[in-house]
Amino acid sequence: MTFVQFILCSLCFCIANGPSTSCSDIEREALLSFKQSLTDPFGRLSSWMGEDCCQWHGVSCNTDTGQVVKLDLRSSAQKSALRGKIDPSLLSLKNLSYLDLSMNNFGGSPIPNFIGSFTALRYLNLSFAQLGGTIPPHLGNLTNLGYLDLHSYPDSGFKLNANDLEWLKGLSSLEYLDMGGTDLSAVTDWLQQLNMLPCLLELYLSSCKLKTLPLSLPFVNFTSLVALDLSNNLFNSPMPMWIFNITGLKTMFISSNNLIGIIPSAFAHMHSLRHLDLSHQFLDGTIPRILGNLSSLQSLKLAFNNLSGNLNEFVDSLSKNNSLEILDLTENRLSGHLPDSLGNLTNLRSLLLRKNNFWGSIPESIGLLSSLQHLSLFANPMNGTIPESIGKLSELVVMDFGQTAWKGTISEGHFSNLTKLEKLEISSTSQKKSLAFKWRNQWTPPFNLKSIIIAHNRVGPLFPEWLQTQSNLTTLFLNDVEISGKLPDWFWSWCSQQIDDLDLAHNNISGTLPTSLHFHYEANVYLISNRLEGPIPVWSNVRRLYLWSNSFSGSIPENISETMPMLRDLDLSRNGLTGSIPSSIVKLKELRSLVLSFNNLSGELPQDWTQLQHLQVLDLANNSLSGGLPSSMGTLHSLRLLILSSNSFNGEIPLSLQNCRGLWSFDLGKNKFSGEVPTWLGDNAPLLMILRLRSNQLRGNIPRQLCRLTSLHLMDLADNSLSGIIPPCLGNLTGMVSEVQLDDAKRYEGNVMIVAKGREIEYSSTLPLVKIIDLSENNLSGNVPEEITKLKSLGTLNLSNNHLTGSIPSDIGNLNLLETLDLSRNQLSGSIPRSLSSISFLNHLNLSYNKLAGKIPSGNQLQTLNDPSIYKGNPGLCGAPVTNKCEYGDRISSDDADGNDTGKHNLLEMKWFYAGISVGFVVGFWGVCGTLLLNKSLRLAFFQVIDERKEKASMFIALSLARWRRKSLQRH
Repeated sequence: MTFVQFILCSLCFCIANGPSTSCSDIEREALLSFKQSLTDPFGRLSSWMGEDCCQWHGVSCNTDTGQVVKLDLRSSAQKSALRGKIDPSLLSLKNLSYLDLSMNNFGGSPIPNFIGSFTALRYLNLSFAQLGGTIPPHLGNLTNLGYLDLHSYPDSGFKLNANDLEWLKGLSSLEYLDMGGTDLSAVTDWLQQLNMLPCLLELYLSSCKLKTLPLSLPFVNFTSLVALDLSNNLFNSPMPMWIFNITGLKTMFISSNNLIGIIPSAFAHMHSLRHLDLSHQFLDGTIPRILGNLSSLQSLKLAFNNLSGNLNEFVDSLSKNNSLEILDLTENRLSGHLPDSLGNLTNLRSLLLRKNNFWGSIPESIGLLSSLQHLSLFANPMNGTIPESIGKLSELVVMDFGQTAWKGTISEGHFSNLTKLEKLEISSTSQKKSLAFKWRNQWTPPFNLKSIIIAHNRVGPLFPEWLQTQSNLTTLFLNDVEISGKLPDWFWSWCSQQIDDLDLAHNNISGTLPTSLHFHYEANVYLISNRLEGPIPVWSNVRRLYLWSNSFSGSIPENISETMPMLRDLDLSRNGLTGSIPSSIVKLKELRSLVLSFNNLSGELPQDWTQLQHLQVLDLANNSLSGGLPSSMGTLHSLRLLILSSNSFNGEIPLSLQNCRGLWSFDLGKNKFSGEVPTWLGDNAPLLMILRLRSNQLRGNIPRQLCRLTSLHLMDLADNSLSGIIPPCLGNLTGMVSEVQLDDAKRYEGNVMIVAKGREIEYSSTLPLVKIIDLSENNLSGNVPEEITKLKSLGTLNLSNNHLTGSIPSDIGNLNLLETLDLSRNQLSGSIPRSLSSISFLNHLNLSYNKLAGKIPSGNQLQTLNDPSIYKGNPGLCGAPVTNKCEYGDRISSDDADGNDTGKHNLLEMKWFYAGISVGFVVGFWGVCGTLLLNKSLRLAFFQVIDERKEKASMFIALSLARWRRKSLQRH
C-alpha cells in the first residue's frame, strides 16, 4: 500500500465512523470566514450552518478530538466551481492534513504563502483551480506532505510559474508530484532538484516548457519511480539514458518533445513497463524487436514519428506478449504487408495504423482479435481485399478504412457478428471504384451505427433500404457511390428525425426535394452534383445547405431568413435559378458563406448588408446582376472572398470596401465598373492574394500602392483603359517569388477564370499554385520594367495589346517557371534575349506585332515553339521558324546579343578583336623582319643557322630512306 493510499484509507475510516465530538468554535468560525470570501453560485456550501461543522459538506474531523483534519471542496465541473480567494482564516485549522480545492476558480490569484504553515498537511490538491503567479517557496515547509498536485490548464489565461525548485528538497516524504502546466522555463536544474526526492513514486511535468533534458546523471536517486510524465515540453534531444536506470517504471509518457534518433535498445531492461508513449517526436529507424519482448506492456504509442520498415519482426516478437491492448503507430513511414502474426495479439483493443504506407490485403488472421474495438487503416495505399473474417470481431466499435484503394467485394458476411459497430468508414482514393458493396435490399444488419461514411466505391444503383433500421445514425455519407434514381419515400421523414450530417454528393440522384422539412437537430446537408430539380427547398434547422451543380429552378425563397434562420453556409451555385436576390437573405445573421454563382439571377443587390457581420465568402459570379455596389457592403468586416465577376455591375468601386481589411480575394472582373483602380487596396487589404478587375471600364494609372501587397500572386487588370507606365515596384510582390504556404492555401474557396496559355481556364483547387500578372489590353506605355524579372515563381506574364516600347528585359530568363509569355501588339524593339531559351517550362509564347529585329534565339524550350505566328509582324526578325534568312551582320548582331544594348556592346568587342589581330600582325612581322633588314651581321647569322638546320634535316631524311630500302630488300 502506497503512502497516498494509506492517507485515503485512514480518512475514509474517520468518515465512516463519524466524529464523536463536535468541532471547536474557533474552527467553525474559521470555516465560516472562509465561506464569506467565496462566491457559491450552485449552493455547494449551503449545509455550512449550525453548530457542528464536522457535519458540513466537504469537512471531516478526527473522531476522537473533533478537530478538522480534512477539507475537500473539489468541484465536479467548472460551472459549479467556487469563486473568490483562499482566505487566511483557514490557518485556524491547525491539524488539517488533507486540503483539496481543485477544479474551482480563484481568478488567477496566487497560491497564498500561508499554505506553507499547515505543517500537518499530508495531501494538497490545488489542481485546475485557476491560480496564477509564482509558486511560493514556503511550500517547502510541508515536511509531512506526501501528495502535491498543482496541475493547471496549459491554455488557461492564468499560469503558475516557478523560478527555481530549491524548495522541493524540504518535501522528503513526497511520493506524488504533479506540476503539469506550470511554466518551468526559467528552471535549468529541474532534474537535479527532483532527483533529491528519494520517496517519489509518481512525477508529472507535462506542458511545463522545460527546455533542457540532461542525457546523463551522476547518480539516479528516485529509482522508486513507477510513473513519469514529461510530455509536451521543448527538449529537442535524443532519449536520455538515465531513464533506463529506473527499471521499476510502469508508465512512461514522453510524447511531444521533439526527441530525435532511434528508439534505444536499452528498453530491453524495462520489464515492468506497462504504458509507453513516445508519440509526436522525430524518432526514426525501425521499431526495435525488443519492444515486443516487454511482457507487461499494455499500451504502446509511437504515433507521429519517422519510423520506417515493415512490422514483421516487431509483431512476431509481440506475439509472445498477450498483455498488449493498445498499439498506435499512426502517421509514420511504415510499409509492407500486414503480417499474419497480428492475429496472435488476442488482447488487442485498439490497432491504429492510419497514415502509413501499408499495402496489400488485410490478413485473414484479423478475425482472431476477439477483443478488438478500434481498427484504423485510414490513408494507407491498401490495394488488396478486406477478408470476410473481419466479421468475427464481435467487440469492434470503429472500423476506419477511409482513403484507401480496396478492391473486391464487401458482403453481408463482412458484418455478420459486428453487433457493437458504431462507426463505419470505407472510402477510396482510386478512380476505378474497385470495391463493390453487395447486400440484399431487405438486409437487416446486426449493428446499429452512429456514423457511416462510404465514398468513391460502388454501392448503387439502388439506395440501401437497410439504413432505415439504423435508429442511432446521425452521420450519413454516401458520396460518389453510383446511386441513381429517386430516393425512397421514407427517406426524408426518417432523415429529418435523426441525421445531422448528410452527404449524398456526386451521385445520379433525381427527382424533387420536399419543399418544407424540419430537421430535429441542426443539420448539414450536401446534395452536390446530382440531377435534382424543382424549387429550392425551405428546410428549418439547417446550418449548411450545399445544392450546387443540380437542376433547381425558380427563385430563391423570399422569406428565407424567417424559414431558415440557422443558415451558416448556403451554396446554390450552378443551377438554373432566376429572379432577384431577396432582401431577406441579408438578414441571415449567422451566415458565413453565400455562393449563388453560375445562375440566371438578375436585378440589383439588396441595399442593407449590415447584419451579416460573420460573412466570410460572397460569390455571386456569372449571373446577370446589375446596378452599383451598396456602400453598406463596407460593413462586412469578416469578409475574406468577394467574387462578383461576370455580371453587369456598374459605377465606381465603393470606397467603403476599404473597411474589409481581411480580404483574401477581390474579384470584380467582367463588369462595367468605372473610375480608377482603388489605391486603398495596397494599405487596407494586406492579406490580399487575388486581385482580378479585368474587363471593366477602369482608367488612370496602376497605383504604386499595389506593390505593398506582399501576399498577392494573381493580378489581373487586363482589358481596361489603364494608362501610364508599369510600376517597377511590381518586383516587390514577394507572393510571386515564394511558394504559397499551407496555411495560405487553406484560405481558398470558389473558382476564378484566368486567361493563360492563350485561352480562358477555370481554376479552383489548384488556385494556390497560380502566379499571374495580366495587364493586357490597356493603354500602358514605357518600358517593360527590368524589376519584373525578380518574380521567379511567375507562371504567366501577359502585357500584350499596350503601347510598350524599349527592349525585352535581358534577364527575362530569370523567370524560370514561366509557362506563358505574351508581349504581342506593342512597340518593343531590339533583339530577343538569348536568356529566353533557358525558360524550360515555357509552352506559350507570343511576341508578334512588335519592332523586334535580329536572329531568333534557338535551343532548349524554344526548339518546341516553332510556330512562325509567334513572331509575326516583326519584319526585322530572321532565322527559324520565320522564313527570313539571316545575313552575316544579323548573325553577329543577334547570335551574341541579349537585347539591343547587349548587341551594340558585342559589336564593339568584335571591332576591337579585329583591331587587336592587325596590331599583333604588324608588331610580330616588323619586330622580326625589320630587325633582320637593319642589322647585317644578325641577318647573316640568322640565315647561316637556317642553312645548317636545312642540311641536318636533309641528311636525316636521306639516311632514313636508305635504311627503309635496305630492310625492304632483305624481306624479299
